[in-house]
Amino acid sequence: LDEAELLFSRHGLHGVTLKDVAKRVGVHHTLLNYYFEDKKKLFDAVFARRAVVTSTRRMEALDEYDRASGGKPTIEGALHAFLDTDLDLYIHGGEGWKNYGTLGAQVANTPEWGAELMDSHFDPVVLRLIDLLKKAMPDCAEEDIFWGYHFVTGALMVTLARTGRIDKLSGGLCKSEDFEAIKARMASFMAAGFQQICKTP
Repeated sequence: LDEAELLFSRHGLHGVTLKDVAKRVGVHHTLLNYYFEDKKKLFDAVFARRAVVTSTRRMEALDEYDRASGGKPTIEGALHAFLDTDLDLYIHGGEGWKNYGTLGAQVANTPEWGAELMDSHFDPVVLRLIDLLKKAMPDCAEEDIFWGYHFVTGALMVTLARTGRIDKLSGGLCKSEDFEAIKARMASFMAAGFQQICKTP
């Protein structure tokens, strides 16, 4: 699955064949057909393997934060619980997790079949975050909270894609691989956005 993950993260679902994966692993492609039937099932297995880890970790972090805050979360606290837990996997989890992040960014931006994968794996944890944000901003319009989340996830997906664009734009000052720098800034930046659209002090 690691080799398939690497190939899919670089070339996408449609840019990889079962033969490509089999060649990289050193087995005949019929063996992959036997275990996974087709390329989409292999792709789904690759995606699901780490999705359950990140989703579970974030759900636990959000629940723990809710308890620690005595049911009175802050916007930034909720975002830290949601984002930092995920970013830590890319900071400490090695190249496999970074490849998964890139793959996740592709899936999230593929309307044809990606939305269904994101829905099935991540809706519960996203709705848990939304619940905490509603508690933190009880007077905020519900639609503004959902739009705010939309902007958060967009920034996260660009981050996980690691395109190197910020490296070029900043003349090397910033690196798209620098998840530590991203973690230090993202939650507070997004919290300010929520406060602005919700007019929360």
